[in-house]
Amino acid sequence: MKKMDLFVTSLFLFCCFGSKGIAEPMQSYIDAYVRLVKPLQMAANIAYWEAATTGKDENFDLFSQYDLQLKKITGDQKQFEILKTLLTQTATDSLLKRQLQVIYNQFLPNQIDPLLQQRIVNQTSLVERKFSTFRGEMNGTLVNQNEIDAILKTEKNSDIRQAAWEAGKQVGEAVSMDILHLVKLRNEAAQSLGFANFHTLSLTSAEQDPDQLDALMAELQQLSEEPFLRIKAELDSILSFNYDIDRHNLMPWHYHDLFFQETPQIFAVDLDRYYENRDVVELARLFFQGIHLPVDQILLHSDLYERAGKNPHAFSTDIDREGDVRILCNVVNNERWMETMLHELGHATYDQYQSPSTPWLLRGAAHSFTTEGVAMFFGRLSRHPVWMQEMLGLSNQERDEITAVADKYMQLKQIIFARWAMVMYYFEKEMYANPDQDLNALWWGLIKKYQHVTPPPQRIKPDWATKIHIALYPAYYHNYLLGELFASQLYEYYRDNVLKAASDEQVAWVEQIKLGDFMRKRVFTLGAKYPWQEMIKKATGEYLSAAAFARQFVK
Repeated sequence: MKKMDLFVTSLFLFCCFGSKGIAEPMQSYIDAYVRLVKPLQMAANIAYWEAATTGKDENFDLFSQYDLQLKKITGDQKQFEILKTLLTQTATDSLLKRQLQVIYNQFLPNQIDPLLQQRIVNQTSLVERKFSTFRGEMNGTLVNQNEIDAILKTEKNSDIRQAAWEAGKQVGEAVSMDILHLVKLRNEAAQSLGFANFHTLSLTSAEQDPDQLDALMAELQQLSEEPFLRIKAELDSILSFNYDIDRHNLMPWHYHDLFFQETPQIFAVDLDRYYENRDVVELARLFFQGIHLPVDQILLHSDLYERAGKNPHAFSTDIDREGDVRILCNVVNNERWMETMLHELGHATYDQYQSPSTPWLLRGAAHSFTTEGVAMFFGRLSRHPVWMQEMLGLSNQERDEITAVADKYMQLKQIIFARWAMVMYYFEKEMYANPDQDLNALWWGLIKKYQHVTPPPQRIKPDWATKIHIALYPAYYHNYLLGELFASQLYEYYRDNVLKAASDEQVAWVEQIKLGDFMRKRVFTLGAKYPWQEMIKKATGEYLSAAAFARQFVK
């Protein structure tokens, strides 16, 4: 029997059994779909991995071919009609209905003209290729992202800082027109399905209510406005002293990363020095082994160090949902990459420790932001004084030095990131609503409003296009912020119900098998068997809210 004939069989069974025997045609449809997409998804994942690790055109092209084949399957309008009919039926097996809903969410954004789909895939591949291979130029020399980051963290000379910042922004000019074309193609696709724009379609197919998300963002903005202004004023005073300029003359390059999304290293304790002579990969491996979530197999198949042509960022990928989980990093022994290793291995363990009894379609995170939440939960440990002492063998004095600034550091980090996430959320929302507006003016206007950073005078550059997520992970960035909320909720549950600790100071991390067991049993094994709100309630006892995050960081 041909593969596509299996879908026809599901329709036949549906017609024959009717409502009494609905479980069988549902299962038949699901089985047919999995047989179609499983080998293609695995091949696509491998092709993407090869593209990201080599930068070779043929690997990007191969990934695009597989991606297009998958989109053709989920773009089949006849099968979509069958799927919608099956979803209207009552079934006693909730896992059947959940799998059908997952398939529906994959079909919905792909119910577009195949030629338009091909154009979107090709354009996405083009942009991905440019981002992966581009290197900025500074004083006639090509510089990579780690070199730019190092300058922005340590350099005192404002002119050198500006040159490094501008080198980091050069990719914007190389890709902006390609991204804008991609945005318009995505909007064309969304509008053909009856949605106002791609942003609205993306939220809907991700089971997120745009109005609820707007309300959450507004709540966080109000909660964080006064604390952010207060701590930023203190931050700006320190930076102006360090660079010997008036605080009102601070420019974007005076902060310690390209987007002011991270915490500047302004405190007396330089966290990088604790990691610079250590192997952060080995530290991460030992930690996860100690909490009963070993990652040796993950690391064995991973690509961890920088080289020419390789994707300069970091990500985790589950190749087959059957144990082949890998991470890509560009490790340097510093605090940032310690956090990144813990973060990416958080993603990876979420995938690695899925229950094999869970149906293949549901063997993954309940939502993209729930895996982000787990990753952030672990990533936060790279600057936790107790974790650092136990993992790095620090003295009590060194631990106390870190503790003296740890709370303020974490508050600053989380509020800075929350404000940056608002920039990204509102920029994408407005960009897709009107891509023909002055996007650079929109970009800097939002930065001024939410980050209170002064735009560079008379700068007319497509700086918005330098953020890779806008191009390749559209309408997604807000999930990082939702992930932070979830991470705080996980932390409170771990503290109060697993360790039963009386205070934050009594929370233990290293060699805590209870921690790994908690993640396995209450988070990982739930997979995607439930919608994300229900899954979070099962894991933490409450639906997702900003309450735990506010108790930790908005003070």
